[in-house]
Amino acid sequence: MTVLKTSMRNFFAHKGRMALSAVAVLLSVAFVCGTLVFSDTMNTTFDKLFAATSSDVTVSAKGASDTGETTSGNGKPPVMPASVLTQVRSAPGVKSAEGAVFSSAVTVVDADKDNLSPSSGAPTIVGSWNANEARTMKVTSGAAPKGSGQVMVDKDTADKHHLKLGDEIGVISAVGTHTAKISGIATFTVTNPGAAIFYLDTPTAQKALVGRTGVYTNVNVTAAAGVGDDRLKQDVTAATGGHYKVQTAKETADANRKDVGSFLDVMKYAMLGFAGIAFLVGIFLIINTFSMLVAQRTREIGLMRAIGSSRKQVNRSVLVEALLLGTFGSVLGVGAGIGIAVGLMKLMSMTGMNLSTDDLTVAWTTPVAGMVLGIVVTVLAAYLPARRAGKVSPMAALRDAGAPADAKAGVVRAVLGLVLTGAGGLGLYLAAEASKASEGSMWLGLGVVLSLLGFVVIGPLLASGVVRVLGAVLLRAFGPVGRMAERNALRNPRRTGATGAALMIGLALVACLSVVGSSMVASASDELDKTVGTDFIIQNDGGQPITPQAAQAVKKTPGLARVTEYKVTEGDYTTPDGKTIKDTDITAADPTYATDLRTKTVAGDLKDAYLPDSMSVHDKFAKDHKIHLGSKIKIAFKDGATANLTVRAITSSDAVIDKGSKYISIATLAKYVPADKMPLDELVFASAKDGQQDSAYKALKSSLHDYPQYKVRDQTDYKQAMKDQIGQLLNLIYGLLALAIIVAVLGVVNTLALSVVERTREIGLMRAIGLSRRQLRRMIRMESVVIALFGALLGLGLGMGWGATAQKLLALEGLNVLEIPWPTIIAVFVGSAFVGLFAALIPAFRAGRMNVLNAIATD
Repeated sequence: MTVLKTSMRNFFAHKGRMALSAVAVLLSVAFVCGTLVFSDTMNTTFDKLFAATSSDVTVSAKGASDTGETTSGNGKPPVMPASVLTQVRSAPGVKSAEGAVFSSAVTVVDADKDNLSPSSGAPTIVGSWNANEARTMKVTSGAAPKGSGQVMVDKDTADKHHLKLGDEIGVISAVGTHTAKISGIATFTVTNPGAAIFYLDTPTAQKALVGRTGVYTNVNVTAAAGVGDDRLKQDVTAATGGHYKVQTAKETADANRKDVGSFLDVMKYAMLGFAGIAFLVGIFLIINTFSMLVAQRTREIGLMRAIGSSRKQVNRSVLVEALLLGTFGSVLGVGAGIGIAVGLMKLMSMTGMNLSTDDLTVAWTTPVAGMVLGIVVTVLAAYLPARRAGKVSPMAALRDAGAPADAKAGVVRAVLGLVLTGAGGLGLYLAAEASKASEGSMWLGLGVVLSLLGFVVIGPLLASGVVRVLGAVLLRAFGPVGRMAERNALRNPRRTGATGAALMIGLALVACLSVVGSSMVASASDELDKTVGTDFIIQNDGGQPITPQAAQAVKKTPGLARVTEYKVTEGDYTTPDGKTIKDTDITAADPTYATDLRTKTVAGDLKDAYLPDSMSVHDKFAKDHKIHLGSKIKIAFKDGATANLTVRAITSSDAVIDKGSKYISIATLAKYVPADKMPLDELVFASAKDGQQDSAYKALKSSLHDYPQYKVRDQTDYKQAMKDQIGQLLNLIYGLLALAIIVAVLGVVNTLALSVVERTREIGLMRAIGLSRRQLRRMIRMESVVIALFGALLGLGLGMGWGATAQKLLALEGLNVLEIPWPTIIAVFVGSAFVGLFAALIPAFRAGRMNVLNAIATD
């Protein structure tokens, strides 16, 4: 009880000093709890949606995926004949059955040909209005579509794009473009998953999406009273002869849940990973806080030991303070986490996914996990300072405050730090020299962890040298004030090292990812320059195939020297070693593709692969299946006949673009696959006549004006698109890393605040002998800047090393260019100086307000 009282007294006596550490715990716990609450709420939302939209039994074509969204190579959804509806209705246990048609391989535009698809990446779905859809949608304005000239749109999409009744829209599918006017607006009765949904009547949907009536993509079946879904599935399967995919409501919901769940899991674990980084940074803050508090209370602890307190009691007293800090910060963190989850839901709503707070899900495990994690991390972080406090002798009561340096511990730290750093460097070297990416990745992970730990442990040793260099470069110009700032930073290298390490972790990850991202963009750009011999690339960013009409429009464009069509299909391969490989991709293109993509070959000439009944394979595939020039490969084409093709070329597996592709000509594919089963083009390449690139570029855009679903890009556009995609991902990661950097800034603030308290008498004496308030504040700000720049130097140097090693692994995949983004690195380094200035504002202000006489009289 005495230990608890002492701990409580000390905790509340230094509550101001504990506040920033509590904020670090709060932020870390809040991020963990917010992530868990948000992901649980998303799961609850989608579970409700899937339960509401799934009919008792759903019948779909064999080619459809479990979620029903797969389209065949011709861009149309897999369909069943209308006769299946009659078969289903005749099955016992069926109360009602209704045929429906829908497709997500569509683009919808307004009258100005502006795309109405969601910007969040959610699908655009066009389907037939039916009773099953009416379970989740309510017509709130106008009326449901009747006839080919009418369409209904969901309210969220209508509000976002300012659509109203009577507005004309165009539905673009593989069949062509269907125009209609908005007859009604429907509102979701469950959460909108972010999709843009448009409804046509059934005959119109059949013609617009499939090109003919009398077919359905699925049949929704409702069970009669007392009939279970499993029993109904058996009866429907028997009635349809087992020729179609039949799923119960649970199976359909599970498939949809799995499809969405994989994305949610990636997002969840990524966010938890960044929360872990914030916890790691917070550990340094907590260690620093308790180390400094123990040092400031050395005489007090010595008196406690002198009057009979045991080492265990002193140790336990500090740990109880940590327990109180962890509990306080974690409780607030759990509440803040729920607030973060609500904020994330609002943010998602801004992107089109309207998540309702009515579905807010806080499982009992979430606050428990947050509390346990926050408390355990805080207590563990305080263990070393507590152990140090237990070693304070009773004679310390006779000395000035401040624990003497432990020389033996310093030597052990230096040796351990050098060993860890050396081991980490060895891991990074082995990763860079690895011949396989999988093997190198293991060494890279080990090298990153060990080098990070090594820099953390050896930080105090590095601080002495680095701070002196920074002081000579930056501080000496400020005269005595600058020299005092340098000496203050050097006074306790352990404290400076721990404070800098907190900032180092976040900046190391920023530097590493910047190097990797820049190298990927530079490598891809270099590969484009070396291998792509075409001027223009025409494609749909959502993967929608290019219709024959659009391809024809490209071919008719004036100023083009050649146009190359590019298709992808599947087939079952039977190789010379007797093995059969199911559902393997094969790329069919015009012979000019050998010029458009200068793919390196290890045997033969790629142009020969486009001869009749010929093909190419890549060298790894050839080695695995004992294939050489002249070998025969039997291919059973999907939706087509079986062909015996001769291998005329073997390409290099080191390619970045079309890596691992196997090529045939479109003419060869057409020989074995019926015209109505031929896949549509995935891409179309076009090259301008000499000197006509600019005019051909404009002409292509004009030719495809009526096909707004397709993008025309020259090589500059394509490089910029790649850069933008990687940039968006990096910005998201930087945003998540910002939490760790915020906690690190709190660490700098806390260190300075506690060091000001520790140096109260010293500050009073300096003021007494003539140091002005302005000079005092400048001294503290300079000290903060030096500590921040020290952490930035370590972090950026370490991160660039990690990034350069990661690029060596990427080189095994063909990304051979290492590019250091110096503008980003320099901006981060300069930004760190401003971070230091910001962190010093409050401590410097408090130091400047000290009463000189009271400060001198401080014990």
